[in-house]
Amino acid sequence: MAIHVVVFDVGETLFDETRLWGLWADWLGVPRLTFFAAFGAVIERGWHHRRVFDLVAPGFDLAAARRERALGGDADVIGPEDLYPDALPCFQRLTALGYRIGIVGNQLAAVEPVLRDLPAELTFVASSGAWGVEKPASAFFQRIVDQAGAAPPEIAYVGDRLDNDILPARDLGMAAIFLRRGPWGMIHAGRPEVERASAVIDSLAELPDALAACA
Repeated sequence: MAIHVVVFDVGETLFDETRLWGLWADWLGVPRLTFFAAFGAVIERGWHHRRVFDLVAPGFDLAAARRERALGGDADVIGPEDLYPDALPCFQRLTALGYRIGIVGNQLAAVEPVLRDLPAELTFVASSGAWGVEKPASAFFQRIVDQAGAAPPEIAYVGDRLDNDILPARDLGMAAIFLRRGPWGMIHAGRPEVERASAVIDSLAELPDALAACA
């Protein structure tokens, strides 16, 4: 079946999260190099990314810290300044080619207004925070199917992680495009499971050709 719907992950697929993680290092009083090194170790070990706080600040209360930062006007949410430069041109190209576009990732519900404000024709925008289910749960990807109104083989999911994006999307029957950038993308690119990806790209500028090759 031909692909009609392209659904994007958020962090390190559309948005660079360097600023957000750097702000957490600053909040904790941890040198950024130390924080990012610990972050890489968490990824390599296959732990949930929130485990980085256990390494650098044992006993840290992330939920309380988020509330405190939000009260000070410093919300832990991506902004338009974090958007990768290849994202909007990719949306424009895909729309011109007739694809429908969705965006959903493991994010707080507060990210949804940022996504809806993007200057792009989007079929749907969602978040794990609003859905109450996170990747890699199969229920998350079934929600994508429901939102897209298409069969799994008609959907391509684009993400930077094998564990959260590529493998569960493929297990449900979707095409899965692995974007080799960001910390997960670089670390996961050397794993044998990358062979399960429908295509591997280094930039969203390559996505239209990769989708055409999947047809």
